[in-house]
Amino acid sequence: MPCLRSLRCVRKLWSPAQTSRLLKVAKLHRSVTKPHHEKVFFSLLFTVRVCRGRCGLSLMKTHRCDVMADNKPWALISEVGEQGYLEEVADIIKRHFNIICLKDFLQNPQFHGPKVQALLVWNCCPEAEPSLLGSLPSLKVVANGGVGIDHLDVPYINRLGVKVTNTPGVVSNATADMAMALLLASARKVVEGHQIAINPKTTHIPQCLMGAEVTGSTLGIIGMGHIGYKVAQRSKGFDMKILYHNRSRRSVEDEQAVGATYSENMDDLLRESDFVMLVVNLTPETTGLISHRELSLMKPTATLVNVSRGRVVDQDALVTALQSGTIRAAALDVTHPEPLPRDHALLSLPNVLITPHVGTNTYTTTRKMVQRMVENAVAAVKGLPVPDEVKL
Repeated sequence: MPCLRSLRCVRKLWSPAQTSRLLKVAKLHRSVTKPHHEKVFFSLLFTVRVCRGRCGLSLMKTHRCDVMADNKPWALISEVGEQGYLEEVADIIKRHFNIICLKDFLQNPQFHGPKVQALLVWNCCPEAEPSLLGSLPSLKVVANGGVGIDHLDVPYINRLGVKVTNTPGVVSNATADMAMALLLASARKVVEGHQIAINPKTTHIPQCLMGAEVTGSTLGIIGMGHIGYKVAQRSKGFDMKILYHNRSRRSVEDEQAVGATYSENMDDLLRESDFVMLVVNLTPETTGLISHRELSLMKPTATLVNVSRGRVVDQDALVTALQSGTIRAAALDVTHPEPLPRDHALLSLPNVLITPHVGTNTYTTTRKMVQRMVENAVAAVKGLPVPDEVKL
């Protein structure tokens, strides 16, 4: 084999350990290129660099997403990397699916399309738009990472004979933690305090750095589902008075467990709460749920916390309320769009705390989400009952 002869010829130019390793890889490459009843593809690229009389050898592993393994169905994903799946969670998918990244898929959709049976949507990508779905004739499931499915046209997808799934439950703890983190950071001016503490010009701590009391205050939760209830459990530890508004009332046992009181009228909750927490799904009914009128009902000392979706709040109305002192502050993990344009008014207000939609961003929760996505997708592909099928 020419590559083996070439490597042997340069044996003296590298350490024995390096040469031995490369010979083994080259032999492996030769063995897997022989005719075999199952195809295995390796994306290994060897380069020999010769520069100024000195030789260097580098072994480079290319990051291709169209890695094929035996007898596994194919799944289309966004990408593996900074804007997609972490390497370690992508491995969870690879145990059950051959994966192809969207960028590679789009280079030849006619070739790749017929073999894709699962579309795994992470951070709304790939977008499940008609043009993409139309190129996937074998598609059986669109598996979404996360609870919110406002970016998916579920009825349309279902009409194609494709199931839609999400990952309820597994995101609740991390999102509730983030909700309380935002509430506490805004109330106690944690970010402002940090900036003062690290400023090289700081010579004293200003007494004007006063926050709002959390312990014993009133928290109004709008949306008492999985996440909302987890928020109530956490706020009980701060001796907060808990009000909640929901489409349907929780059981008496649920209410008593966290000390929550049901507000049938959302306006009453807005008037009484020191902190208003939005934990609803985005639907036509909840789009613009909080606008000028609702903000005007809140206390001037109140804080709005949003961990649901950006479009639940009329952002222009929020800017006006914050500038005019209608409410004290806002703490947002979600906006519309994400990220906001760099010149958006919300970004320059001193009484706004914004995080970039990171409510579920922990390693533990991310792994759980991907594992649940895979379980749902595998069940759909195999024709088994799907644990988290979305049915509207």
